[in-house]
Amino acid sequence: MDSDGDGIGDLNGIASKLEYLKDLGVTAAWLSPIFKSPMVDFGYDISDFFDIQPEYGTMEDFRALIKKAKELDLKIILDFVPNHSSDENEWFKKSVKREKGYEDYYVWHDGKINTDTGKREPPTNWLQYFRGSAWQWNEERQQYYLHQFAVQQPDLNYRNPDVVEQMKRVLRYWLNEGVAGFRCDALPPLFEVLPDAEGQFPDEQLSGATQDAEDRDYLTTAYIENQPETIDMVYQWRQVLDDHQRIHGGSSSVLLIETYSPAWFTMQFYGNRSVEGAHLPFNFNLITVMEQSPLSGANVQKAIDLWLNNMPAGRTANWVLGNHDKRRAASRYGEQHIDAMNMLIMMLPGASVTYQGEELGMTDAQISWVDTVDPWACNSNPDIYEKYTRDPARTPFHWTSGSNAGFSTAAQTWLPLAADYVTINVATESAAQRSHLHIYKALIELRKSLKTLQNGATKYQALIEDVFVLKSASLATHELNLLPGEALVMTTK
Repeated sequence: MDSDGDGIGDLNGIASKLEYLKDLGVTAAWLSPIFKSPMVDFGYDISDFFDIQPEYGTMEDFRALIKKAKELDLKIILDFVPNHSSDENEWFKKSVKREKGYEDYYVWHDGKINTDTGKREPPTNWLQYFRGSAWQWNEERQQYYLHQFAVQQPDLNYRNPDVVEQMKRVLRYWLNEGVAGFRCDALPPLFEVLPDAEGQFPDEQLSGATQDAEDRDYLTTAYIENQPETIDMVYQWRQVLDDHQRIHGGSSSVLLIETYSPAWFTMQFYGNRSVEGAHLPFNFNLITVMEQSPLSGANVQKAIDLWLNNMPAGRTANWVLGNHDKRRAASRYGEQHIDAMNMLIMMLPGASVTYQGEELGMTDAQISWVDTVDPWACNSNPDIYEKYTRDPARTPFHWTSGSNAGFSTAAQTWLPLAADYVTINVATESAAQRSHLHIYKALIELRKSLKTLQNGATKYQALIEDVFVLKSASLATHELNLLPGEALVMTTK
């Protein structure tokens, strides 16, 4: 929600709509980055981890948001972006100048000399997420720096203890401001493999997944993702949260992890017998399994099995349909399936996670090349940008059927609206006798009244390819017409 008419959502806009979240029945809200940033990657390039981006508001606005959320018994979770900073961050500027204490704050390398041409080249063939080399030459320092995302997002060096302590300071600072926890962004590339005795990093191998040599999938990521040190760093961050509660009291803080890593790596984030890790490594199986093959009863079971059969005993599962990096759930699964998918994540044991708009059945907007702002897409070209763009799922939220869907009084919003906002919006769905929103709210009410949906025994099975059945041990009579012992039956045709 935009409170000041500039077409961009802000903290005061969020504060003005907290009652909506309370009415929905959700218990916590995670905000994408609100920190000071040049906005190359819309806040994921942070120039000051300890201040608010002016277009979103001020520290006073943030404190007012926290105060109101606490009055409504809502938790506010912030986005923690540990892998990199902005190249406009003072840490990077000092590192470029080799100022004492900042020389090795980032991953720097001399590169290597091509014996055939005599020219200096990047240290390795590593590729960034946003297409092209993951190394950028800095003329002032006369070295390359690593950036696994945009050129303007240099990777922090977590093999430097000063960096580790600095990022813990970031966590403590915002915990002291009253946040209820953090969602940790982009964990797989936090560490890269150690260089060899000569200081050289290894090249990645061809993956065979694509012929596009600029695409990150062109190479494997064995040396630049999922290193064992990443797991230990999460354990250290959990200790920061637990220590804060021990010292200051109050409720425990939550640690959420973004990772698309394979199960053998992801499950380690939970912790082990001797140390606690993340409360919830995000479970994206209902996204990734269906990206590889169509929605079906069999694939729904595959996605659920992949998590529950690998999750350590005593840990909490979680279920996610969508996020700001993937196409909207209603567009991926089909609008006719969004209610069933919301039912699924509300009835499976553990925590359910909703990306804003899924409760309404919001769909992807059509974003032209001219209107594209996502750096991943902008680094491509008009012929292939739709393969990479994340803009269609990031468009403004639909409050009403009026101008700009009630999101802003500006002449133009930061991204164009989805075309169906006239019918898919809070006001219209609230007034309708039956809607996605009504079903979603009824599901949360059922979930809260029946703790067995979160903690009890659940049976599920794909009876045939296109029929998936889920049965909770003690479903009670409810307006969703579920009777004791009855089941949710989802058909995918």
